[in-house]
Amino acid sequence: MTAGQKNTFARTRRTCALALAAAVLTGAAAVSPAAAADRAAPEAGAAAQQRPGAAFAVTSAEVTRGLYQSAYSARNDVLWATASVGRPPVTQSRLLKLDPDTLEVEASFTPPVLDPATGAVEAVYGVAVDDEHDTVWTTNTRNNSVAVHSQRTGRHLATLEDVAHAREVVVDERRDLAWASSYEDGSVVAFDTRTLKEVDRITLEGSGPMGLDLDARTGTVYAADLKGDRVLAFSRGSDEVRAIPVAGEGAIGIDLTRNGRTAYVAEQTSGTVSVVDLRTGGVTRSVATGAGALSVSDDGRTGLLYVANRDSGTTTVVDPRKGTVLADLATGARPNHVTVARGAAYVLDKSASGADSADSAHRITGRR
Repeated sequence: MTAGQKNTFARTRRTCALALAAAVLTGAAAVSPAAAADRAAPEAGAAAQQRPGAAFAVTSAEVTRGLYQSAYSARNDVLWATASVGRPPVTQSRLLKLDPDTLEVEASFTPPVLDPATGAVEAVYGVAVDDEHDTVWTTNTRNNSVAVHSQRTGRHLATLEDVAHAREVVVDERRDLAWASSYEDGSVVAFDTRTLKEVDRITLEGSGPMGLDLDARTGTVYAADLKGDRVLAFSRGSDEVRAIPVAGEGAIGIDLTRNGRTAYVAEQTSGTVSVVDLRTGGVTRSVATGAGALSVSDDGRTGLLYVANRDSGTTTVVDPRKGTVLADLATGARPNHVTVARGAAYVLDKSASGADSADSAHRITGRR
């Protein structure tokens, strides 16, 4: 694409009717008998409980107040984390570089000041890395925007507006796209990671996309729909939105397997995780993990799931193939986010229970 073509490229906005989603849903598989059994007899346990033979260890470190989400950069071997404190005007927010081995803070960057009178800053919440362009993307939920920062210097590069209650962002490096969930207007918004311009927007009326993940092979973006308790599948340039119901209530977090065939959905209200077969559109299992299941991440090497349960104060390790809970690990009073990288699961706690109300980061290692 030439420079002239880039300058004239128009962003696309499409609204997909609920009737279309309903048509796609026709024939979707109901919860299987195995899933129903899992829900009826969950194997959720108490804090710091492990099944015989499991050997998981948790290393913890106090970081700062207001920890929210994290994302790992393989290019820089850094765990990026966001932190924001309080309600608007938010005056305390930081983008942090953490050592993935020690959890020590290597660098801290303050977002731009938006209002000198109040000291309000462009508070950061969701986070994703773009190692191809050496940038880190954040959602600025309170300001209805996303932002781009340099991984090398931490410098703020751009703010991209009109993402209503931006929740999460996911980067498709192969296609030079960053997708953000716009919860309040039921949209997912695509930005070109080279030009930092909006290039697509797909809206499904009545939906509330929250957590995001993508199939790197096809470029399909999947969202956990909090308002509809569904998985929504979006593709750039397509008006069709596929919707798959989940088994629990309060769908908020989502993670895909590497092959893109299975989605794991954290359901906050029911405290469960649905295992969704994306090929058949059916839920194969529903596993109880703990109150307030908020975030989920799978380890592609072991096949295990890690689920941060915000209300029960645990991170649950699940074998999704068997539908069994292997461990419930203490990871702070209010676990807020989990991500798996380098053979470890990283959990951020948002309970302000440390010294000077600091929150903690936790590193889980071990085996079943």
